Amino acid sequence: MRRAFAGIDYQHLDPFIMMDQMGEVDYAPGEPKGTPWHPHRGFETVTYIIDGIFDHQDSQGGGGTITNGDTQWMTAGSGLLHIEAPPESLVMSGGLFHGLQLWVNLPAKDKMMPPRYQDIRGGNVQLLTTPDGGALLRVIAGELDGHQGPGITHTPITMIHATLAPGAEITLPWREDFNGLAYVLAGRGTAGTERRPVQVGQTAVFGDGGALTVRADEKQDSHTPELEVVLLGGAPIREPMAHYGPFVMNTRKELQQAFEDFQKGRLGTIPAVHGMSEGGL
Repeated sequence: MRRAFAGIDYQHLDPFIMMDQMGEVDYAPGEPKGTPWHPHRGFETVTYIIDGIFDHQDSQGGGGTITNGDTQWMTAGSGLLHIEAPPESLVMSGGLFHGLQLWVNLPAKDKMMPPRYQDIRGGNVQLLTTPDGGALLRVIAGELDGHQGPGITHTPITMIHATLAPGAEITLPWREDFNGLAYVLAGRGTAGTERRPVQVGQTAVFGDGGALTVRADEKQDSHTPELEVVLLGGAPIREPMAHYGPFVMNTRKELQQAFEDFQKGRLGTIPAVHGMSEGGL
């Protein structure tokens, strides 16, 4: 697992909190693992599966199975319990798994909103290509040049998965009130008009302006023939943030309340459903 935003100051990330790249890994039989039931409050999780399959369930009755190109968008809001695990078939057989999980902050006025779950199928994502055919853009959430992605967000953001052929370059219009981040999933290239080098596992932070530029190097590694990059932008919330474990609030007092509510069972109870138990599968 890679921590995409390691070492980057939160003022450049806001409204994003953290992002993990899970894989790319080819599991042997018995290796895939999920998470046990755990609580969340005060933010949204976005899980994007590039390759593989994952089951999700929460204490509010949300959930489902997401696979290649699908996204699950969970608004924790006032709080819930939640579990993520590979299905039993993947545990038994092993196989390829690759995905991202992004945490998006909620402003104080929305932190205690009712929880909500969105299941976004890969076929519903806006697919765009550049005029020269050198890049494929998948608009998962937000808007790009008049094209709207399917994800419904409380905090205004844009999330795009871009694939660039060797030597291809994209310059995308970007909201000037948004920040701009480019995380490299695979391959090598450059970010910005100054062509700052970026490679797999690195995040480029863009400065102010109305456009983002990313270019793929002419030569890529044989096992990653194209540049794969996730582009993120959002309207900064600019509120105090108190983050500990699975809770993201505005004050330490609110964090303490979240832990107390969890311990007293106020964030929900674990449903009794075949296949998803206290410890995962």
